[in-house]
Amino acid sequence: MTEFKIENVSYRYKNGDRNALDNVSAKFIGGKFHAIVGPSGSGKTTLLSIMAGLDKPHDGTVYIDGEDLKGINLNKYRRERVSVIFQAFQLFPLLTAIENVAYPMEMLGISKKEAEARAKELLESVGITGAKHKRYPANLSGGEQQRVAIARSLSSGAKVLLADEPTGNLDVANGETVIAILKHLAHEKDYCVIVVTHNMEIAEQSDVVYRMSDGNMKA
Repeated sequence: MTEFKIENVSYRYKNGDRNALDNVSAKFIGGKFHAIVGPSGSGKTTLLSIMAGLDKPHDGTVYIDGEDLKGINLNKYRRERVSVIFQAFQLFPLLTAIENVAYPMEMLGISKKEAEARAKELLESVGITGAKHKRYPANLSGGEQQRVAIARSLSSGAKVLLADEPTGNLDVANGETVIAILKHLAHEKDYCVIVVTHNMEIAEQSDVVYRMSDGNMKA
């Protein structure tokens, strides 16, 4: 089962007068729905960026299944071992829903036919059915776009899902649907799901909650 761990991680922006992250440690495991909560400026987004391999900590270590990220290829890590679900969806506007989901698989060398067949299965699994597979993002609702983004995050086979305010641009009903999908992936499919949010209602539904304030974290 996947284990993701951060140990004594600190980070300071250039010209910053304090650490954005200050000696942060936490452990996340497959089969659990985790939440990292805190107000704007608490360090949540900085931590997510480090966990995604987009930034490197100034001190401390990040591990995935016991491997130190310092010793692995970060491009491959981002392609195959961790996926990020963004608040703003980040779908390719000129690709259809099925093409958006198939694209990461094609980048991994999977044939277009096989990738699109798998993309169809993933879209169906998050409730995007029928003619909507051929729609462009602009012709989907916000909730549908976020579900396409979740399907795309699953296409690489990564078992760690990092969700950055995944309900922030959604109404209540669509937000609840997205959280239900993420909980299902954790509890039924053994994904390690980590949601970064300021929404305490999401925290209340989580198996594990970490709270951040001024760059510090506590359980």
